[in-house]
Amino acid sequence: MAKWLLVDGFNLAYRCFFAIPELARSDGFPTNALHGWVKSLWRLSDQERPDRSLVFFDLGGAQDRLALLPEYKAHREEMPEALGKQIPVIKALTRAMGLGGVEQDGVESDDLLASFAWSLAARGDDVLIVSSDKDFAQIVGERIRMLLPPPTANPKLGWRTMDPAAVAEKFGVPPRLIAEYLAIVGDSSDNIPGIAGVGPKTASKWLGEHGSLEGVIAAADRLAPERFRPLVAASADLLRRNLKLTTLSLGLAPPALEQGGVRAQELYGILESMEMRSALAEARERYGQPGLF
Repeated sequence: MAKWLLVDGFNLAYRCFFAIPELARSDGFPTNALHGWVKSLWRLSDQERPDRSLVFFDLGGAQDRLALLPEYKAHREEMPEALGKQIPVIKALTRAMGLGGVEQDGVESDDLLASFAWSLAARGDDVLIVSSDKDFAQIVGERIRMLLPPPTANPKLGWRTMDPAAVAEKFGVPPRLIAEYLAIVGDSSDNIPGIAGVGPKTASKWLGEHGSLEGVIAAADRLAPERFRPLVAASADLLRRNLKLTTLSLGLAPPALEQGGVRAQELYGILESMEMRSALAEARERYGQPGLF
């Protein structure tokens, strides 16, 4: 049995970018996300002591979902220019730190990460998914948990673990019904429209009473509040389409994993070139005396 730390790369990179005030190299190249990136990964490694860590990056492979909903994720703003400049360096740091960098054309990183997590759990390994993306709540279980980053508005809360009980407390439904819950309420972050006016409490109540999305659709003529009955009945196709959009793919082939560990000299060179002096000093201490960490 092994313990894995699977990191949702862009989710963490955005949080590092916005959580740290502007920092830059002497020539103006932004480094704020880079500082947050190495510190976050080191903290997680020290805190969780995983046997293996991997970072998943998205290459924009949502073709199957775009075929169902052309507007899927269409409203998302472009990545901030200052963060975009740092992404290649983040990926280089990740490889040099021995964490790989999993990405695949034509496949969303969420599906790739979820499939790999599912396969690891099936063979008896424990998995921690580092992300605040609620989609991953649908695969939380006995061997898969989420590790939520500190909220930007309240960083003192620190990193929080979400197990099945925490999923049920937060959403009002167990992990197996998260995709169906999102199909009803919609997901604004992915531009998926839900049933107008139906909020989280109503959606979780319906699923608790009727057991599934199909159960809710079948019970459209007796749902409460009564005003939603004709709307749900008329939205059956939309709800079924939404479920295809909100359900993570779990049957993808495992990614090709990079071999080898930390490339210390490469890491030192990147940190030095980015003028990240405190991180460089810590890296030399960590990888020069690995037994201390």
